[in-house]
Amino acid sequence: MLWGNLTARPIRSALTVIAISIQVILVLMVVGLTSGVISEWGKRVEGVGADILVQPPNSSIFFAFSSAVMQESVGDAISALPGVDEVAPTLILMDQRNFVVVYGIDYKRFNGLSQGFLFLAGRAFESPDEAIADDIVAQSRHLRVGNTVSLLNHNFTISGIVAHGKGARFFIPLGTAQEIAGAERRVSMFYVRSKGDTEGTRELIVSLLPEDRVRTLSEYLTLMNSSNLPELKPFIRTMLGLGIVISFLVVFLTMHTMVMERTREIGILKALGSSRLDIAEFLLNEMLVIALAGSSLGIGITFLMKSILKVTTPSLMILIPPGWVFSSIGLALIGAGLGAIYPAMRAASFDPVVALAYE
Repeated sequence: MLWGNLTARPIRSALTVIAISIQVILVLMVVGLTSGVISEWGKRVEGVGADILVQPPNSSIFFAFSSAVMQESVGDAISALPGVDEVAPTLILMDQRNFVVVYGIDYKRFNGLSQGFLFLAGRAFESPDEAIADDIVAQSRHLRVGNTVSLLNHNFTISGIVAHGKGARFFIPLGTAQEIAGAERRVSMFYVRSKGDTEGTRELIVSLLPEDRVRTLSEYLTLMNSSNLPELKPFIRTMLGLGIVISFLVVFLTMHTMVMERTREIGILKALGSSRLDIAEFLLNEMLVIALAGSSLGIGITFLMKSILKVTTPSLMILIPPGWVFSSIGLALIGAGLGAIYPAMRAASFDPVVALAYE
């Protein structure tokens, strides 16, 4: 009987399933995009090879929003500390046109933080108008060594392509970055590698620069979580609330119409001895099937979209935590349940005599 009712109005049932799947897709894609961007950014910072980050006061953990306010000479003072092994001054610029992060670096010092860039093609930049690109942006923009690319309203020749995971997508000479930004002898931050005693070296840097923000890499990575970012919480909650509202409205409208169409059927069931609980349970079970079908469809479409975007837009990282898959199902059930309660209660309260006389 339950399946018969669902197939009696196949288009309406299908549209309800699709609407619920949209809610699930909305939730998973919002969470997946935010989690993916944050996680991928943290891995790229970790891949630089530093274990201490020195930034100006009140700076954002998202380096793209950093300003070039630190004197480059501060790096020499940090280098003189006994626990410091290497310091790399870095000017971070955001190319608004291409929405990509560009690092202005002293190649020798930045490369010395770790085992160095892994070149897949080409070489390091040697002139002010040359740039290095990582393999992800090179793939997405079809770049090859020798190609010209416009960054920050300036034309650069790609001198090399490196493996991704070193902080930015593009790297240009520090002097060129300072000239473009109008930040002579200034940088956005310093990557620092200690000689082993990370915490001790951090304390020395704090003593030298008490007003600046000095974090160890491990401390920074703990912050790279959407639950630790108050700026993202309202956005995620808004999207979740919107998803629940969509599910509630669709289910409420569907159930209300369904109850009106089945008034005589409900009267017959009650006349045959069905209790109010039986009627309500029957309608709620029907909506449970629709909600689960919508959730399954939404999850399937989400992972299909993730696979497609991974191929078409490799620079867009989507990370869907397993817990959120079940949370999205729970949210769909909550929205559907809220939308189904009133129509189900109304159907259960019908007087069988009035229901049988309903036209």
